[in-house]
Amino acid sequence: MESIIIINGPNLNLTGERETKFYGRVGFEDFLDELRSFFPKLRIAHFQSNVEGEIINKIQEAMLEYNAIVLNAAAYTHTSVAIGDAVKAVDIPVVEVHISNIFQREDFRHVSYIAPHCSGTVAGFGLDSYRMAIEHLARIQ
Repeated sequence: MESIIIINGPNLNLTGERETKFYGRVGFEDFLDELRSFFPKLRIAHFQSNVEGEIINKIQEAMLEYNAIVLNAAAYTHTSVAIGDAVKAVDIPVVEVHISNIFQREDFRHVSYIAPHCSGTVAGFGLDSYRMAIEHLARIQ
């Protein structure tokens, strides 16, 4: 594996600030620096958007430039058939990630329109869920 992209959905730009009970106190950009130092041989890119269509565009573009995707579609996980279809359409592995344990939260969060099209799902380990997903992707490449 040479390069991956982490695609984060709505409100994840506020990681470290909002709902720290679920998402912790570390901002994603700070954690991204830590991830990059943990995986020095990988090129790890990051994209975040609060807009569904932009996330879909980035998923489609990703297969032209990256070997894999780590996707935290946030609330769109539970509502977006279109993002699920985009994941299904790309020919690179995608791992779905959630910072919180979605199964300990509201019932609507127990449904994912993305998971059926992913290599796997990592949830509930805080920001470390991203590291676990990247470790998996590095092993299967």
